[in-house]
Amino acid sequence: MNNSHTHSQEIAEFAGRIRKNIETVFLGKTAVIDTIIIAFLARGHVLLEDVPGTGKTILARAFAASLDLSFARIQCTPDLLPADILGISVWRQAEEFDDKKGRFIYNPGPIVNQFILVDEINRATPRTQSALLEAMAESQITVDGSRIALPEPFFVIATENPVEFEGTFPLPEAQKDRFLISLGIGYPDADSESQMLENQRRITHPVTDIKSVAAIGEIAPLQEAVSRIHVEKTVKDYLLALVNGTRQHPQLRAGISPRGSLALYRSAQALAGIRNRGFVTPEDVKEMSGSVFRQRLLLTSEAIVRGITPDRIIQSILDSTPIPEYRTA
Repeated sequence: MNNSHTHSQEIAEFAGRIRKNIETVFLGKTAVIDTIIIAFLARGHVLLEDVPGTGKTILARAFAASLDLSFARIQCTPDLLPADILGISVWRQAEEFDDKKGRFIYNPGPIVNQFILVDEINRATPRTQSALLEAMAESQITVDGSRIALPEPFFVIATENPVEFEGTFPLPEAQKDRFLISLGIGYPDADSESQMLENQRRITHPVTDIKSVAAIGEIAPLQEAVSRIHVEKTVKDYLLALVNGTRQHPQLRAGISPRGSLALYRSAQALAGIRNRGFVTPEDVKEMSGSVFRQRLLLTSEAIVRGITPDRIIQSILDSTPIPEYRTA
C-alpha cells in the first residue's frame, strides 16, 4: 500500500509540474490540460473537436516542450498522401557507400516523432486516415513492406472542425475508437483572454519560452505505475454498468465496445493518479465517462433528427445508473 501511495504521489507531482508549465501560455483551461495529461499517462490519443483559434496548437506545442518530446505538426488537406506522413524510401547511388552498392534509404516522415499534432484530420482522405490508424493502433508504420517502430512515447492529438463540412471525409468509427478520449477546448473566460492579449505584446509567442520540466526517463515508469492503480470489483461493476447502459439505450445504434471499456478503465486510473490516489473511485469513472464515450456513440437516425446529442444520452445513462457505495479502507 505504501508503495502504491508513493507512486501516486510521483504521478500527481509530475502532472502538477506539467500543468503549471503549460498554464503559463495556455490560460484558464486547467480541466482541458488535466484531460490531456490523463490521456498521455494512460498511453492513449486525443481527439479535439473545436473551432479554429481556440489554442489547440499552442496547447500541443507547450505540452511537447514541457516533456522535451520531438514534435511534428501535420496539416491535413484532401491532397495529402500517406507518403507525406509516413516518409518514403529514396534510391541512393553506390558511390555514397563504402561497399559501392546502391540502396534505398528511408527518409522519415513527420509521423516518426514522439508528439504529433494532426490538424483537421477529417480533411484527409480515407487512405491517409488509414495510415494514421496503423500508427495510433500499433505504434508502428509500414513503408515499402517494411515495418518501422515509432519512438516511445508516441502521442497523437488530432483536431476536427465541427463547423465546416465541405471538403471533409468523416472519420470511420474504427478511427474514432482509436482515440482514448474526445473533448473540446471552448473559449477562454474574460480574465484569461485579457491576460492572453497582454502576453502578446512581444515579438515572439510566449510558447517559445516553454522549457522542459520533466525528464524523458520519467515517463515510462509513471505510465506503468498508472496501469497498476487499484480498481476494486465494485468500481469495475459500475464501469461495466455504464457501458451496458450504452449498449441497451434505444437511441443508440451501437454502444461502447470492449476497447471503449478499457479506455474508460485506463482513464479512470490516470485520473486517480494525478489526484494522488492509488485507487479508483466510482466518481473517477463517472467523471471520465463523457470524454471516453462521446466519440464512440452511434445515434439512431431518429435521435439525430430530434437533435439529441451524445452528451445528453451519456448524462441520462449516468443519472439512471446508481453510484455504488465505496469504502477506501
